[in-house]
Amino acid sequence: MKIVIAGASGFIGRHLVHALADDGHEVVTVGRDGPVTWTDAAAAVDGAGVLINLAGKSVNCRYTDENRDEILRSRVETTRALRHAVEAAAVPPTVWLNASTATIYRHAMDRPNTESTGEFGEGFSVDVARAWEREFFTGDLPGTRRVALRMAIVLGDGPATATLARLAKFGLGGPHIDGWWPQHRRYRGIGDKPTGDGRAPRHRTRGRQRFSWIHIDDVVDAIRFLIERDDLDGAVNLASPHPTDDRTLMRTLRRVVAAPFGLPAYRWMLEPAMWALRTEPELVLKSRWVLPERLIDAGFRFRHPDLEESLATAVPNRRTMGSRDPVAVQPG
Repeated sequence: MKIVIAGASGFIGRHLVHALADDGHEVVTVGRDGPVTWTDAAAAVDGAGVLINLAGKSVNCRYTDENRDEILRSRVETTRALRHAVEAAAVPPTVWLNASTATIYRHAMDRPNTESTGEFGEGFSVDVARAWEREFFTGDLPGTRRVALRMAIVLGDGPATATLARLAKFGLGGPHIDGWWPQHRRYRGIGDKPTGDGRAPRHRTRGRQRFSWIHIDDVVDAIRFLIERDDLDGAVNLASPHPTDDRTLMRTLRRVVAAPFGLPAYRWMLEPAMWALRTEPELVLKSRWVLPERLIDAGFRFRHPDLEESLATAVPNRRTMGSRDPVAVQPG
């Protein structure tokens, strides 16, 4: 069938384009550059069987005022443009899958967030996610099934994995421990009704904050699965059924990158390190505990449910640690 993918130039988009093209589909990409730009999006959407939207500025950056505004604008406005294209299409797509994020849920240490029991959080990242989904589900599209892909942190040759691997290689491969740091307002709420009190949250997790993740291959497989399952719509969590915690994550990552040691990284160490990497400590300090209830109930099978195997296939420049603890080197 004809599948239109908006925002296909990013990490997930590149994998998805190749996989769906290999499946035999006609894949049309929409972006700022290329044969189909946003100006021509409406014509591309008309007659497509599937529409997938991954567009949005990467959150792997510092949350300056300029970046905050662009993170929100790039998600909401591209989703709105595609919704208008679907509304105007003579033959609208049967299914529209729109990227979202599992960061929409609260910092959770007591129980996991599922689609049926999850609770939304507060602050910048949550406000972006809620505005994104609100724009996506606005209006009536009777001929198009809509699915919001609430993705956990994706392991693969992408920015999140690269950042974690660099921390481990720099010797900061121990647990990430929240603590005191001068207050800032980078995580304050955004949009028409910003949430939170504007302060950066602190949590005494002692490195036990939960880490929900999913391998890029399972993201692609889940999208294939959701295209075929016309009984699934609304929000769907894309996350491994086996979340871990930060201490276990970093211990596993040290084995994979063969780091001889990993210092505990307290917030006062993380803040300058993340500044140098041009990203945010929220990546490792927020407790993300998400389970894929709807995928599991629908019978989806994960290719990479194991954390160590997933990291071994995802981390670049990996090497074995010797005969006592070999790490399988597999294609990424």
